[in-house]
Amino acid sequence: MNAKKPILGTKHLLSLRELSRMEILSLLDAAERMKKNPQLYKDVLSGKTLAMIFQKPSTRTRLSFEVGMLELGGRAIYLRGEELQLGRGEAIKDTALVMSRYVDAIMARVFRQEDLEELAKYSLVPVINGLSDKWHPCQILADLLTIREKLGGFEERKLAWVGDGNNVCNTLLIGCAKVGMDMVVASPRGYWPLKEALEEARKEAQVNGCEIKIVEEPIEAVKGADVVYTDTFVSMGLEAERGERLRIFLPKYRVTEELMKEAKRGAIFMHCLPAHRGEEVTDEVLDGPRSVVLDQAENRLHAQKALLYALLA
Repeated sequence: MNAKKPILGTKHLLSLRELSRMEILSLLDAAERMKKNPQLYKDVLSGKTLAMIFQKPSTRTRLSFEVGMLELGGRAIYLRGEELQLGRGEAIKDTALVMSRYVDAIMARVFRQEDLEELAKYSLVPVINGLSDKWHPCQILADLLTIREKLGGFEERKLAWVGDGNNVCNTLLIGCAKVGMDMVVASPRGYWPLKEALEEARKEAQVNGCEIKIVEEPIEAVKGADVVYTDTFVSMGLEAERGERLRIFLPKYRVTEELMKEAKRGAIFMHCLPAHRGEEVTDEVLDGPRSVVLDQAENRLHAQKALLYALLA
């Protein structure tokens, strides 16, 4: 049996900042092995239980973690936020300490990053960020896996982000910088990524020989890009801003076939889904030959399995 396990120097995954370049690459290597030979890993988490807390709706995060635990021989328990005593005012500290006595790990999809960090502070078992208002590390591990599969590597490659500097964008900046891939964000002023994400990404970029830039013009960002990536302009929890956001982002920041022509020949299109067709991307691009969104979604499963194996086995 060749069920090689990646070694992480962290107990929790809250933002992707915790992982070194080599740890990220190790997880990607493990995900590739597990995708290719899933039967080798079918019992590695036998007897392990993952609690999954969801304050926000989910399709890919829930399925990838639940199916992932099942395929590794463990089990997952789905917990809606309002069904827990958290929804009635129980302290996060008390919830963390109690849950730690029942399960082997906690995955939480929350509105506030601060709540996730408090959960991790008091938890005796690993805590995984399944999405927060600031970061989405599990998505970016799957994204990096997809990019490496499609393009063969990260060096001398460029990713163009078009749209809102949201939680996915924040984390992608960190991920690209750590693996040595250029990233240019095209976003209107006032909707740029977090300052802390930019600062850390630029530090990592200096070490790993790549470049991080912020611009306002989508064409400038996409020109010569190997990857064009977008996401919704109205993230969960920001629905009250929908009208104003669409007025600012449309039509300038919509990814169209015309915009994709500015990218390199052979460039791929990515979206973390769910997509709002006709808003941030046209059907022509989303369903077109350059789109890898379904492979990207599938890779959530393989990346999550590698992470669970590294933290729990």
